[in-house]
Amino acid sequence: MNINKKLFLSASLMLAVSFGFSQTKEELQAQKAEKQAEANKFQGEANAIQKQIDALPGWRVGAFGTIGGSLSEFNDWYSQGTPNNSSGNIGISFNAFANKIEDKYFWRNALTANFAWVKLDDKDDATDSDSFESTTDVFNISSLYGYKLTEKIAVSGLGEYRTTVLDNFNDPGYLDLGIGATWTPIENLIVVVHPLNYNFVFASDDTIFESSLGAKIVADYTRQIGAIHFKTNLSAFQSYESSNLSNVTWTNSFSYKLWKMIGVGFDFGLRSNKQEALDYSVNTLGNVTETFDSVDNKLQSYYTVGLTYAF
Repeated sequence: MNINKKLFLSASLMLAVSFGFSQTKEELQAQKAEKQAEANKFQGEANAIQKQIDALPGWRVGAFGTIGGSLSEFNDWYSQGTPNNSSGNIGISFNAFANKIEDKYFWRNALTANFAWVKLDDKDDATDSDSFESTTDVFNISSLYGYKLTEKIAVSGLGEYRTTVLDNFNDPGYLDLGIGATWTPIENLIVVVHPLNYNFVFASDDTIFESSLGAKIVADYTRQIGAIHFKTNLSAFQSYESSNLSNVTWTNSFSYKLWKMIGVGFDFGLRSNKQEALDYSVNTLGNVTETFDSVDNKLQSYYTVGLTYAF
């Protein structure tokens, strides 16, 4: 009988303790929900205040970038074609802007850069290179000034410079200078239409590359939503002299913040430029009889995936 009482008392005590812990957990969850609701309310108010701050006249600056890469080394790994090798690839992209927004005018400045290197050193081949070679080389800087006629329409002037930096700096290089109008249909979206634009082309081979007058169209959308930061930019030049002298470039950058300033990112770009296609065929591949009519103007592309850092 005493044993049964002890068992009964022990079971009752365990149930009471369990019930007490259950109540404590439910109470803590309720308190957490209450505090979270208050935090959400205050965060919403803070976001609304930040939106008012962002709408004030003055400078807006920002930057973010992507770093991706890998390194490897193999020794006597006979299942592959080059059993002794060291290889690697490194990619870096950087996007920055500095915009001055006032009631009557704006001045928008942007910088986009994307560089990549790759190495494959066959240790059994003394003639191959053991250095990193550049594979992606993109550099673009632009400055847009506009005087507002309305809240969404402005007369504007644009200067945009594009080139490579790691190889053949300014060969070719492109400088667009033009005037026209800028339309801002929604926040963060800029559409530039300049019917009077001169495309200066700098290159050592002036038999292929040629400057010309034409129209410039640019569309740029840059935005940050919480942990997501993205930018897309389309820049096109339509030559009035010949379609062979026209070009278009579309670049995109995406970043997702994971922890503090660190995140993951993805960059990719597309480009079409018949002058560059002909120059590559003639001066790199040695097809000296190639012409604008016969060259295969393939769509150029690149992408970079890796870690990001928001400045």
